[in-house]
Amino acid sequence: MSIINPEDVLKEIGLELPETAKPVGSYTLAVKTGNLVFVSGQLPFSQGRLKFKGKVGKEVSLEEGCKAAETCALNILSAVKWLISDLRKVSRVVQLVGYINSSEEFTDQSKVLNCASNLFKKVFGEKGVHSRVAVGVNTLPLNAPLELSAIFEVK
Repeated sequence: MSIINPEDVLKEIGLELPETAKPVGSYTLAVKTGNLVFVSGQLPFSQGRLKFKGKVGKEVSLEEGCKAAETCALNILSAVKWLISDLRKVSRVVQLVGYINSSEEFTDQSKVLNCASNLFKKVFGEKGVHSRVAVGVNTLPLNAPLELSAIFEVK
């Protein structure tokens, strides 16, 4: 039985892993301890620049927030690959945590995070179904609309 390559799945749905982001502070992208990989918070960076800025529900629409969440999810996968070299080693997405820079009236944080959750499910199948936290916050670094972190179980 062959293991499906998550990168092939990404290509099939018209996506690819971005270049691995460089930390912008005193931390590392990801840490492996035992069989768990903890990925540091990822902003929606694409080609070295923040793809979206502002509060979801104000400067950033729900649809743009969804695209930003997908960008963060791809950056998370890139960080995992950087650490373990092959996404086929992922045996489970354990948890996704999302902080959404929200306007006071915005209450659809879970809808924004669904876009990242759905991507993990597409890429890993049932192994991509995870526990989750979606939190609205009043500001994030660089005025990013969201920041996502994740935990993976690996072989």
